[in-house]
Amino acid sequence: MAAPAALDLTRVFVADPAPEAWLVILPVVLCITMGAALAAIRKRIHLHAPLAIATLALLAIIDAALLYRVSTDGPMTMVMGRWLPPFGIAFTVDVLGALLALTAALVALAGAIFALSDIDTNRRRYGFYPFLLFLMAGVSGAFLTGDIFNLYVWFEVLLISSFGLIVLGGEREQIDGAMKYGLLNLVATTLFLIAVGYLYAIFGTLNMADIASKVGHQSSTLPLMTLAVLFFAAFGMKAAAFPVNFWLPASYHTPRITVSALFAGLLTKVGVYAMFRVLVMLMPGALETLAPLVGIVAILTMLAGSVGAIAQSDLRRTLGYWVIAGIGVMLSGLAIGGIQALAASVFYMMHSMVVMTALYFLVGLMAMRSGSFDLKSAGGLWKSSPLLSAIGLCLILSVAGLPPFSGFWPKAMLVGAALEKSHWWLAAAILTSGFLITFAGGRIFLLAFWRAASVEIKPARLPVMSVVALAVLTTASVAAGLWPEPLAVLAKSAAHGLYAPETYIRSVFTEPRP
Repeated sequence: MAAPAALDLTRVFVADPAPEAWLVILPVVLCITMGAALAAIRKRIHLHAPLAIATLALLAIIDAALLYRVSTDGPMTMVMGRWLPPFGIAFTVDVLGALLALTAALVALAGAIFALSDIDTNRRRYGFYPFLLFLMAGVSGAFLTGDIFNLYVWFEVLLISSFGLIVLGGEREQIDGAMKYGLLNLVATTLFLIAVGYLYAIFGTLNMADIASKVGHQSSTLPLMTLAVLFFAAFGMKAAAFPVNFWLPASYHTPRITVSALFAGLLTKVGVYAMFRVLVMLMPGALETLAPLVGIVAILTMLAGSVGAIAQSDLRRTLGYWVIAGIGVMLSGLAIGGIQALAASVFYMMHSMVVMTALYFLVGLMAMRSGSFDLKSAGGLWKSSPLLSAIGLCLILSVAGLPPFSGFWPKAMLVGAALEKSHWWLAAAILTSGFLITFAGGRIFLLAFWRAASVEIKPARLPVMSVVALAVLTTASVAAGLWPEPLAVLAKSAAHGLYAPETYIRSVFTEPRP
């Protein structure tokens, strides 16, 4: 009787992961650990803010190191328990994931600083900073994971954390907004889970690199088309794409302004990122068939956001519609297709994360000065706050996509890519949306800043650290507009990694895939 052949364990286990591979999971481990630590010392409220700010600063440094590493040497993978995929769970980070994780960390750091004056002791006692760190664990995990079921898990983590943040304070309006926010997101999560189960039934794996190597560039088939539609619907709800965008302006105006700013900067972008990762890298054939539908959704989302903003008098609701319009711009890159268009969308995503967060900060400080978020009662800010007015003008021009600010270059790249592929209707929609946003922004500037105040209100003193957080984000937007080349190069590298995932696959499987 012949002796059984020895098992080749090198095909199943990682013998000794490289020390630098731990860098891939460090952002998630750091946020979860520190979030739990802050929850454990909930009675020592005075320690929460400094510890959370220090943690988020460290997170930004780690993400910057991660971005430097993957942009020079290619994607990195860390497998859990040393089990190689498809048996084990993998964290795989490429330029796209690292770039967005770093932008998210910087936005969260600015939010933690702005919260010093915006979040009172009572709300801190109910866990603002622990929820913020858990939220960042979910966001970082979603950007860095290489496993689609884990992407679902990180969506759940950020959903639970964001639900905790939105109800801080327990006001009736917040509960109402949280119900709308939570209900539709739960529907989207259920659709996502169904799609994940269907995906596993087809491929027998949930590792993204494994799926990408099995799918290749085969043309669209019925199972893949069904999967693509399910994923598009689920991520579209989370990204607030038309027609399932109504929950966003109905809920984002209810929490504290710091929470709204973080939601506007982070949450919908995770949905768009997931759409890019799954549809472009895993199902390119199905996406090609779906492109006209994605284009229609992008146009309607842009127009719904820009027209809706004009009709609002509450500044927070106006910003909610601008978030929606920005999602439409990002989706237009997906519909156009190609590296240039997708790079433009990635560039626009980073711009939107920074500028929308800054705009919410701006509105918070405007309300502090004028006593209300209502545009009808605002006025005279140019006279009482020249610095705030200058920052407001920069941010309005940036979100409208006018030069020389950060919103201009990705929109120019998108319009160029659309015209190159004869998608003039998408180019026209992007320009029309920009015009409508410019109109709405001009209305805000004229009424809130330039118009004389109807009632004299003793202006409140603006918190220094809040102004600093706003000024830093605005400076980043201006710097990206004046010097766009580094971001454009990184965005192009990120888009190339999605369209040609060979290096991503090789970072997970060292041997060629059949």
